[in-house]
Amino acid sequence: MSRFLLTRRLAQLLVGLFLYGIAIALMVQAGIGVSPWDVLAQGVSYKTGIPFGLVTNLIGLVVLAFWIPLRQRPGLGTVLNVLLVGPSAQLGLWIIPQQTVLWAQVLVFAAGLLLLAVATGLYIGPKLGPGPRDGLMTGLHARTGRPIWAVRTAIEVTVLIIGWFLGGNVGVGTLAFALLVGPLCSLTLPFFAIRLPEPAPADAELEGELEGTAEQGPGLRAEGADERGAVRFDVRDGILLESDAATRSRAVQRADSPFVRGPQPDRAPAEPPAARPSRLIAAHWLDDRLTGRTRRAHPRRA
Repeated sequence: MSRFLLTRRLAQLLVGLFLYGIAIALMVQAGIGVSPWDVLAQGVSYKTGIPFGLVTNLIGLVVLAFWIPLRQRPGLGTVLNVLLVGPSAQLGLWIIPQQTVLWAQVLVFAAGLLLLAVATGLYIGPKLGPGPRDGLMTGLHARTGRPIWAVRTAIEVTVLIIGWFLGGNVGVGTLAFALLVGPLCSLTLPFFAIRLPEPAPADAELEGELEGTAEQGPGLRAEGADERGAVRFDVRDGILLESDAATRSRAVQRADSPFVRGPQPDRAPAEPPAARPSRLIAAHWLDDRLTGRTRRAHPRRA
């Protein structure tokens, strides 16, 4: 791996994490509702008196502890996410005033949501490991075989209810976040994705340490020759990225699983589920333009 590429990845990661915290602060100061995890952080902060930013860090550490039974190893980006988002959010709360006029609340919340989508693309694009909450979601998905949307919904509804009982701010902004964050991130994730060359044997171990073992949107990885030209993003399941190769790999893993959902020799094979139409977006849009690469279009599947 070239020093320039590593520097670019680290710089993009740090900028993304800093902006992510500022985006959270914007939505908190808008006062019309925040994301489920921030509802939980607000509730804990209200009950304990611990600053919101520090609570965000502590919740990240607790979530990271759940990675242990899921047998996932955090990447560099995961650790920096836990350490840096909270302080940047607290800085934003000190700088950004609390909004009380409705039009200003809506405007500040919209700015926060848009900035969060950009920040998500920035910190996921370098492929240095997912955030602790994303890793928990994909880890539970891998271990249980439940659909991503079901795992994510169960996690976020649970933390939302707990945060609401603790006094966190649930409002129209919470609903807007749930409905809009997926589509917005589906635009920014491919825009800021960085294409990585196939690592040389000497670099493979370093790359493994940087990325960790948790799944970070499998679609960000080019698996197989067909995927190196254009990784694809399926936005049916929110911000999780899924490539065709990753989907096939996941199906093979499920088939080998000891859980009951695996193939049973005494049962007839289940009918394959009907294919759902999906929206596919070619990745590495900005990366192609920065490097001057062109890529032939891949035909859409029927």
